[in-house]
Amino acid sequence: MSSQPWLHQQGVEVQEFGGVRQFPLGLSRDARMYSCQRLNRVLSDTQILHALYKKHHWLMRGPTFYQLHLLLDKHAGEQLALVDTVAERVQTLGGVAVGDPRHVAEITKVPRPPDGVEEVPAMLSRLLEAHEIILDDAHDAAKRTAELGDDGTNDLLVSDVIRTGEMQAWFLAEHLVDTPLVHS
Repeated sequence: MSSQPWLHQQGVEVQEFGGVRQFPLGLSRDARMYSCQRLNRVLSDTQILHALYKKHHWLMRGPTFYQLHLLLDKHAGEQLALVDTVAERVQTLGGVAVGDPRHVAEITKVPRPPDGVEEVPAMLSRLLEAHEIILDDAHDAAKRTAELGDDGTNDLLVSDVIRTGEMQAWFLAEHLVDTPLVHS
């Protein structure tokens, strides 16, 4: 007996990305395949949105710094919870959830921001654009998964992804209204 850990282990891939294992879920393989593909697109975009929220949270400036700093951190936490929920749904359906950031970058449709700091309205607008990409995809995926009888995925998309995204987009958009902070 030795307490030395077995280091530098290499394993074989036991399930390819893009395939599904058979689970007794009452859903056809085609429905589960479709749902996993669509969920992985939403998952990759959601992971990027979470990262954008954290980046912009750190880079906030100006007279509303404190409020936006807290708001973006709150939204980042909610997006992180969605990442876990969506990934677990992919796994529940027998698929493989996209998790490696390099793979996420290959799948996402959310444009990459500049490496530096943008003006605050540009950062908020960038977050809104990412939300719209996710919401457009989630609405379409929800409709199609409902047609395929995948009520669980439809519910997740509508109740979690869409409702959270719409609420967060509303909060962000209200910060871009041309209303003065104080009246003279």
